Amino acid sequence: MDDDTEMDFRVLGPVEVLDRRTGRYVAPSGAKQRALLGALVVRAGQVLPAERLIHELWGDRPPAGAANALHAHVARLRRLLHDAAGHDPISTHATGYTLGRPATRTDAHHFHDLSSKGRGTLAADPVRAADLLSDALTLWRGPALEGSGQGPLCTREAERLEELRLTTLETLYDAHLRSGRPAEAARELERLTARHPVRERLYELQMLALYRCGRQAEALGVYERARRRLADELGVEPGPALRERMEAILHHAPSLSTPDPDASLHELGSAIARLGTRIEALAREQKRLIQRLNRLTSGVALQGPPVVGGHLREQGADIEG
Repeated sequence: MDDDTEMDFRVLGPVEVLDRRTGRYVAPSGAKQRALLGALVVRAGQVLPAERLIHELWGDRPPAGAANALHAHVARLRRLLHDAAGHDPISTHATGYTLGRPATRTDAHHFHDLSSKGRGTLAADPVRAADLLSDALTLWRGPALEGSGQGPLCTREAERLEELRLTTLETLYDAHLRSGRPAEAARELERLTARHPVRERLYELQMLALYRCGRQAEALGVYERARRRLADELGVEPGPALRERMEAILHHAPSLSTPDPDASLHELGSAIARLGTRIEALAREQKRLIQRLNRLTSGVALQGPPVVGGHLREQGADIEG
């Protein structure tokens, strides 16, 4: 079999491969094998030059005979994957190696799809958005590409995925707040701000959650804590969004109230009704234009062709009458 569609490649945690036919998970045991599989999965469907893989596995100090060592690692990984799924998904090229095909997907792709759908649903249906975002986050089994070494390919991809995970977390608690769950959000955001002390968006959400729980003083205290942490860790002051949130809480701004889902639905219904009215008006205008055009063309037909000098003139030729 030369099709890799029965294998799932997972990078949201330790890199591993799932044979969907048997439900068996396979992961290399050695550090270099894990780094090799991680790099190949990160660039699935693309040819990775041997030189780049050597740098990924050994950095700036590759061993003598690094090309042969890489070849040996690829051979061992091939055997592992073949034993797991009954076929070899690694292709050899003149310049390097490829895992899978261009359409090969990973759990990271699935995470991105669910996260994007959740963000797209947030304004209209925050409850549905929270479900999608939660489903996306459950795909994570640990730090991205855990155990795949410190090579530049895996490191950059792990950082990118971690940023997406945090953004998805922030959007999830935004959804909880929009759907009227401030107490739950406040508890979780307390934990998250402790783990990510310079993430301003988390502080901003925590302040809003506390305010909606009727805890204005604690919300303002979160701002002071954030200001101190940012100054100590980064030497900067809070950004505009965090300062505006503090000012809004201080003055009990109406914008801090929980959105009314019924009001949002009513606004959507009104917009649809306005659109329907506009479509009907355009249809009436189109009908009037067609009727006018028909009258004009009928008039031309009744008048007949123009007469010039006692002769009929038609399409540039004289026809004797």
